[in-house]
Amino acid sequence: QVKLLESGGGFVSPGGSLRISCAASPDLLKTTTMAWFRHVSGENYELVGTKGAISFNTRNSMKGRFTVIENTESGILYLHMNDLKPAATGRYHCNTLITPHLPWGPGTQVTVAS
Repeated sequence: QVKLLESGGGFVSPGGSLRISCAASPDLLKTTTMAWFRHVSGENYELVGTKGAISFNTRNSMKGRFTVIENTESGILYLHMNDLKPAATGRYHCNTLITPHLPWGPGTQVTVAS
């Protein structure tokens, strides 16, 4: 079974940018719609978006500007995050858009603060 591994998170000032990555597999990206999710402790996983479609909540919740990019040759999913706001703080995970999900990877923490 494919293991998902996210990386690239960190601490960024408001207005800054970050690109995070998810190592999946080429076959998975070619056959399955993959998505990014944001998780804050004690809350449900929140859908951020898929390639070409950022969720309504993310677009309208003052988190920043997000774009999902897929590299199907390498099997890596990216989340480009620009003009980040403190509301974007959280642990970001990739997974299948549709349930049943794959086992969740460790995620990567993004913290936006002054």
